[in-house]
Amino acid sequence: MNSQQIGVAIHERSASAMVSAIRYAESANVSMLWLTTGAGPDALTVIAAASSVTQRIKLGTAIVPTYPRHPLVMAQQCADIANLAPGRFVLGLGPSHTTTIEGRYGLRYDRPLGHLREYVTLVRGLLSGEQVDFTGKHFNVHAKLFYGADVPIIVSALRAGSFELAAEITDGAVTWICPARYLRDVALPAMEASARKAGRSRPKLIAHAFLCLTEDANTLASAVDEYLVHYPRLTNYQEMFVAAGMPEARQGSWSARMVEAVLLHGDQATCERKIADFIRVSGCDELILSLIPTGADRIASLHRTLDWVGKIN
Repeated sequence: MNSQQIGVAIHERSASAMVSAIRYAESANVSMLWLTTGAGPDALTVIAAASSVTQRIKLGTAIVPTYPRHPLVMAQQCADIANLAPGRFVLGLGPSHTTTIEGRYGLRYDRPLGHLREYVTLVRGLLSGEQVDFTGKHFNVHAKLFYGADVPIIVSALRAGSFELAAEITDGAVTWICPARYLRDVALPAMEASARKAGRSRPKLIAHAFLCLTEDANTLASAVDEYLVHYPRLTNYQEMFVAAGMPEARQGSWSARMVEAVLLHGDQATCERKIADFIRVSGCDELILSLIPTGADRIASLHRTLDWVGKIN
């Protein structure tokens, strides 16, 4: 497999643990590491810290929610990270979900695709280093940064409309637990059609799956409960799975075939085959593996998995 084709996402509970894991990932020859921004550490803060203690590993966000952070602030942070880690940073943006934005932040989740379109336009313009004068439905910004940066911008995509937007105005779409066949049958056609309409080449499709190096059924069930349990409770994910031919997703819990579609598990040989199959079937350009450590010593398990990913690259 191509070393540029596989990256990892880690989900540690503290910033220091995140930075430590990133340093280990680089030593294990992992080429790309992705961070989310949810209830845990802030991805941009962690990446800024990690950039000063690493030299080669590429660092990306998948994703930073747009609603809680003004695009001018986002552009400033990204320009600074790119200055600290030139050529190694990829910005992934996304509107997140109603339950997160309205429930956790108390913000109005209004017209997310229109919001995301304006947000990307503003961040890209600000990162160019030029004066930005923008008045839209969601933002009114008049600003210029002291210095810009060349930062690829990708956006989260789950349904056809978001894949179309990604192909029209960004450097790629990044998914989260979308089955390989769904990416082949829904994501890629939407991106290709939108890119043609915009008169540009289709940008990257970056897929995602969870990885758990275990053959034990109880360990696997525990992993689903700890890392994946809330996804089928979200309407957007339910409808994505329905569109992927799994109507049982509307029950709000994981079925066996839903798990098999997005959680790659088994021994090392089996997982290597499943990764190759996922890339082949989906047609994705890159794959993010969210690593699930197992056992009493989670750090040792995470290191073993990082070592293994580094070797299969």
